[in-house]
Amino acid sequence: MQTANEAGRKATGAARRATDNPWIDRLARVGFAARGVLYALIGLLALQIGPFSGSGEKADKSGAIHLVEQQPFGNFLLWVMTIGLAALAIWQVGEAVFSNHRTRDRVESAARAAVYVLLVISILGLLLKGKEASSTDKQSRDATSAILELAPPLGQILVALLGLGVIALGIYWIHEGWTAKFMRDMTGGGRWVRRVGQAGYIARGVVAISAGVLIGKAAITYDAKDAVGIDGALKGLADAPAGPYLLVAVAVGLMLFAVYCFAEARWHRT
Repeated sequence: MQTANEAGRKATGAARRATDNPWIDRLARVGFAARGVLYALIGLLALQIGPFSGSGEKADKSGAIHLVEQQPFGNFLLWVMTIGLAALAIWQVGEAVFSNHRTRDRVESAARAAVYVLLVISILGLLLKGKEASSTDKQSRDATSAILELAPPLGQILVALLGLGVIALGIYWIHEGWTAKFMRDMTGGGRWVRRVGQAGYIARGVVAISAGVLIGKAAITYDAKDAVGIDGALKGLADAPAGPYLLVAVAVGLMLFAVYCFAEARWHRT
């Protein structure tokens, strides 16, 4: 009879083989390209917050998903993106669980996997049930509201810590961009990939810092309406001094990050 340890080893081995499957690697590259499509559209939507006419869509992943749906063969494209993002999530789980990377890298892989899973769930909800993809602003406000309902001042403290965590993430992305450490995961591409990746990471960092500051404001005002996601963070940038110029720069940076994602589909180490 099989022991619990033997069964566990077999299950672990099966999971490892699943994440190491060559098809998962190939489809994960489709996932990198899908991420590029989303960031390209977020950049375009961000431009519409500024001096250009708007489309009415949120400048975040939910708005990008709806824009894809509205295109010819939009549903087909969303199915392709869903398969790629699901494979990317499985691959990231393998990196988090089975790789020999540093603990920090494994935690990052697990966080990325969670983001991709949420994206897949959001797209499937739209495709199968016609359910509108939830904006990052709504997600942020719902989470903040739930935390603020905890006994005071615990709720406010936790929201403030969440805001600081998002700011820290933004600073980390800017550092990654400035130092180009992201290139350690690339097997080719050269200087142009380095440059577009740097611009993209720094732009993402600026958006995260803006979101973190506004989440922190929600802790101070004790009002979840002040908490925002990507769309609200971009609008916050637009309201800052020299905001329109900063917003355009960040929007262009996000579109350059999309180019980097397409380069990942070709040269990312898997």
